Amino acid sequence: MDNKNKTVVRSMDVLNLFINHAELTFQEIIDYSGIPKTSVYRMLRSLEEMGFLVKGEDSKYRLGLIFLKFGHLVSSRMNIRAIAYPIMQALHQEVNEAVNLIIKQNDEAIYIEKIDTHQKVRLYTAIGRRSPLYAGACSRAILSFLPDTEIDDYLDSIELTSFGRGSITDETQLRETINQARIDGYTVSHSELENHTSAIAAPIFDHKGDVIAGISVAGIEANYQGEKIQYFAEKTLEAAKKISMQLGHDG
Repeated sequence: MDNKNKTVVRSMDVLNLFINHAELTFQEIIDYSGIPKTSVYRMLRSLEEMGFLVKGEDSKYRLGLIFLKFGHLVSSRMNIRAIAYPIMQALHQEVNEAVNLIIKQNDEAIYIEKIDTHQKVRLYTAIGRRSPLYAGACSRAILSFLPDTEIDDYLDSIELTSFGRGSITDETQLRETINQARIDGYTVSHSELENHTSAIAAPIFDHKGDVIAGISVAGIEANYQGEKIQYFAEKTLEAAKKISMQLGHDG
């Protein structure tokens, strides 16, 4: 490793210290990094000049605001569809059921991706289609993991109407399904948006731990009984976790 590369690697070692420490003194950086004092001094000067670190009046170093700028760019450029698509494909190949991806948009869920190559029967779901957050497993996977205050505000603002014979139109029952989803980690629906269809969905979280999307497997209701529910749930949860991890969620 040449000297320039060595300096870059050591500089990253110094910056990585701030993942677990909000602020560090000069001596603490030396102690934690194990890098010689003179090298640390030079690196800190350079990192300060470039804005990666700032030195406060208390002589402690902290990450510079430039990281907010980079963080915003990374966050805004992360296309959840691009991240989710190969994971959705793998899930579809494994379960041979339609796989849907939705995001929250105001008080609704909007379907932004769908793979149903092996699904012989066309379902309610389609890219661009919307549904209320309370109706259907995929939508409710988002609703169930919103903060309590948001759920309360949402339920106060809407009227629970029916779409299929299994639609939930009673608030007490809806709250029970939300509580159960938080226990199980996933949601289940039968004939909620369309009769004779079922879905199992799991929430997708971003780097802040906020629920931002949902993924579901969906198909004919007869296929979503007994042990099949647990099987589909495990596969869907696994896919949701993979997508969440790629969005920076470490939960």
